[in-house]
Amino acid sequence: MDRLERQVQIAVAREQLLQNARADTSAVSEVVAASWRRSVSAGVDTGALSVSFHADIDTASRLARCAQPVIDRLHGETSDLALVIALTDNRARILSRVDTSSQAGTLFDGVHLAPGFEYAEGVLGTNGVGSTLESGQPVSIVGTEHFHEQLQLFACTGAPILDPVSGRVEGVLDLSLLSRHWTPVLHSLVRAAAHDISRNLLIDRSQSQQALFETYVRADARTRHAVLAFGASIEMANAAAQLTFTPQERSVIGDHARFVFSNRHKASENLVLESGKVVRLHGTRIVVGTDIAGIVVVAEVKAGTGLARTPEIADRVLPSPSAPPDSSGAHLPGLAPPLFRAGSARTAAWCRAADDVRSSVRERRPVLVQGETGTGKFTLVLEQFHGIRCTGRSLSFDAGSFDAKAYEDADLDVLLAAEETLCVFRNIDELSTEGAQRLDELLTRLRASGRNVQIAATLSDAAVDSGLPFRQALAHFKASVTVPPIRFRAEDIPELVSEILQALAPDRELRVDAAAMAVIRRYPWPRNLDQLREALAHAVGRRPAGTITREDLPAYCYSHPRRQLTTVEQSERDTIVSALQTTEGNRVKAAEYLGMSRSSLYRKIERFAITTL
Repeated sequence: MDRLERQVQIAVAREQLLQNARADTSAVSEVVAASWRRSVSAGVDTGALSVSFHADIDTASRLARCAQPVIDRLHGETSDLALVIALTDNRARILSRVDTSSQAGTLFDGVHLAPGFEYAEGVLGTNGVGSTLESGQPVSIVGTEHFHEQLQLFACTGAPILDPVSGRVEGVLDLSLLSRHWTPVLHSLVRAAAHDISRNLLIDRSQSQQALFETYVRADARTRHAVLAFGASIEMANAAAQLTFTPQERSVIGDHARFVFSNRHKASENLVLESGKVVRLHGTRIVVGTDIAGIVVVAEVKAGTGLARTPEIADRVLPSPSAPPDSSGAHLPGLAPPLFRAGSARTAAWCRAADDVRSSVRERRPVLVQGETGTGKFTLVLEQFHGIRCTGRSLSFDAGSFDAKAYEDADLDVLLAAEETLCVFRNIDELSTEGAQRLDELLTRLRASGRNVQIAATLSDAAVDSGLPFRQALAHFKASVTVPPIRFRAEDIPELVSEILQALAPDRELRVDAAAMAVIRRYPWPRNLDQLREALAHAVGRRPAGTITREDLPAYCYSHPRRQLTTVEQSERDTIVSALQTTEGNRVKAAEYLGMSRSSLYRKIERFAITTL
């Protein structure tokens, strides 16, 4: 069968499919037949050519930069053919086009194969760009294989460009020409060129990302178990990990790994997932110079696990502690019920911290609770103590009180009158030399007195390796527990948000929509619960009732810069975020609104790490 007869046979098969969805499509490949059916389902018009135009494409993107040398080389290799070379993003929008002849350029201008136009399958039906993205593999669409009649004059061969680290499709490289000039050689040519662009994407990545990728590949080659890698902006999972764990479980493993390896190079430990799976994690932190590139973890599910886990911690509300007499002179603020109950938590690292604190309380071991500022260290200690010692009393001593005065034995008699007493010494890393000495003396007297007192202290984990004065008091503690920050507690974010909103407006029904919750989940919350509470208070101020949207959140929630911004930069960032919200994320319109060039806006978006818009 010659080419013309073949094209006629394909045209007949396509026409029959348009009339009957169950028509025989054996005249074409399974890839083309599946694409035809998707095109019919999408309601693509086969007659009128309606192509969407997008003015906000990023022609200077990383993909475009990495593809340019390959396109230049490809242009030289195909200069004897009248064709166009097109690069698209992962939404089938043309980023660039290079013509080997003016005639070819004129032909493809007529069907809008030009920068800014969208060639998605759901818009134009079966074609070399859209069908490549839909199928995830190299595709050649020749002549009447095109779903749209106005494209049947041409042949298009596309190949997906993969990010070698994440495995995501970043775009498509496409060669298009008149169908009568098409040859199967083009299929191999574009496939090889797309592979070269993927290699350039890897080279373009930082040394840290390359080191993470190489370690991940080596680990994957050495084991049959699940292998996962977590970096600053990338996550990878081998086939075993994708088959063994759901996306939510992989996220939980990532949060736990980031927390565990925040201050350790290597570790092996068990993690219990919500499904009941017990996972043995063996991990390594990858460091390049002074930068942490990420973490590579081998995850093995222990045999016989998988039943739903029974919560080990019951919900509790703290009793109101009795305040000591004024004559004691102690600096004791009123102790309120905790903001977030451990029994509501699902994150494995938080549950483990709660278990460890509870064990210390039961065994009356003085416990040191460390973690970032605002993570809920104090709340966690209080809840565990009052859950076990129901009739006990909590006393809080801030670092400043030890700098101001000492506590004499007479004071202790009044303070510790209750049968069960918890003394929490807060922020001991802020003690002066004199305050640390006074704390040391007090703890020594408490131990010698034989009183029924539970001792706990909190401090910032950033100070653990420092030479600050508080270190002289560490000998009094028999256990230490590290509390995870919010950024490692993705599972708990919705409940945290709900608890905070209830505390901010107890008489109102406030909710957070899905888009706003996505912003909250992505933001790293460097000041943890304190900052989350501030952000939600800001949102409640703008939306006092009903459903909070992402526009109600502070502008900084859309920005993740690697350094502290100046006041001027913060103001500029907030203005850009507001403009993007006003223009619904359209960067071209936002640049016009702000009175700046598009390139300047792109640079500032990158500098301030503005996301989610």
